[in-house]
Amino acid sequence: MIDFSPLWATMKEKGVTQYRLLQDGILDNRSLSALKHDKNVTLLTLEPLCKALDCTLDAIVRFTEDTENEKEEDAAH
Repeated sequence: MIDFSPLWATMKEKGVTQYRLLQDGILDNRSLSALKHDKNVTLLTLEPLCKALDCTLDAIVRFTEDTENEKEEDAAH
């Protein structure tokens, strides 16, 4: 499972708000929503984010094991 919780911690640490990322054109509303809901995004979305935050991918995303519930939900779609 994709987990973007490190992103929010990195943003807080660097003093960068969601509003700023939108205003500076780093993210659009759709990408921000995907990040908030731990949905898939492309590297084309993550690269400018890393540049804006002066960080590497591991500071914004981590991968975790799917629980049985999540596996069943994925199979249903």
